[in-house]
Amino acid sequence: MPTGSGYRRQLYRDDAVVLRVQKLGESDRIITLLTRRNGRLRAVARGVRRTTSRFGARLEPFGHIDLQLAGSPEGVGSALHSVSQVEAVALYGKQVLDDYPRYTAACAIAETAERLTPIEREPSLRLFQLTLGALKALAAREHAGSLVLDAYLLRGMSVAGWAPALSECAVCGTGGQHAAFSVPAGGAVCPDCRPPGAAHPSPATLGLMTALTVGDWTVADSADQPVRRECSGLVAAHLQWHMERALRSLPLVDRRESS
Repeated sequence: MPTGSGYRRQLYRDDAVVLRVQKLGESDRIITLLTRRNGRLRAVARGVRRTTSRFGARLEPFGHIDLQLAGSPEGVGSALHSVSQVEAVALYGKQVLDDYPRYTAACAIAETAERLTPIEREPSLRLFQLTLGALKALAAREHAGSLVLDAYLLRGMSVAGWAPALSECAVCGTGGQHAAFSVPAGGAVCPDCRPPGAAHPSPATLGLMTALTVGDWTVADSADQPVRRECSGLVAAHLQWHMERALRSLPLVDRRESS
């Protein structure tokens, strides 16, 4: 396997969602991407901070792009790829920047996507499609941004294998909608399995969590604000328990209704 100075970088194409950008030197950026076929990876975009850059505006967070990269999809050589061509598919960032609640929800989605892909270049098509769909839904403004975010977090946990039990007891598997919810136990729990300190959310809150998980937007959109707030708290607690550390962007999410 060629390495070092004898390694010749390959050119390959993929489409991706831009998760994060970082400054590098005076005119470059490091772009964190979630790609359709090659998972999460980082790439250097040379000169994109210059005003004369041809594609700097296409490499902003939350955009769906088609790009050509120089590097090895198999991970041979440098960990950082190089961006050589970029075409915009849909620049969702422009559609959420003027709406603070949706912008903060998009930030939380991007951070979650990065945290749910701890291994670079490990393909995760389901998470790519989920992330792209959530950003598209935020830009379309068909549903409240907080609902889109919580639906994304619940489905992302399902992809990761952390989905909370909602229709059966998380401990013994007894079916039905139970009255208590325990994050350490894994979700809803029956009276026999309920641990000390378990929460007692309203039935409507557990119903909203179920609706967001399966995509029942008729039920989700009709939920009252107190129910939405309680749902958001349980979803955030469940996610961060499994991640074992807090998301930086989640406390900043503005859950007021967007216009």
